[in-house]
Amino acid sequence: MRTAVRAELREMGIEALGMDSPDNIGRAVASGGLPNLVVLEAISEFLGSPRIQDLVQHVPAVLIASRTERVSLPDAAAVLYRPVSVADIVSRVSELLARDHAA
Repeated sequence: MRTAVRAELREMGIEALGMDSPDNIGRAVASGGLPNLVVLEAISEFLGSPRIQDLVQHVPAVLIASRTERVSLPDAAAVLYRPVSVADIVSRVSELLARDHAA
């Protein structure tokens, strides 16, 4: 799903990177500054990482969560629960970026 979301965002002219681990995200942030928004799977691997916790405190986040897997969710700009479509994610990201840009 990450690849499809990234492709759709890029088609809309939004620079989107795909990362598959907290370490990759940490390196990307360290080398290029903070992104405008992040989309994260709400799984313990990501949300338990100090790097991710710090990022979510400083950058609006869209969390993709499960109704059956229980993890503690941080404050986020949006939480979308599975099943969720690529269109739903892209729509929410676009909405949040537009709102942030208008402010």
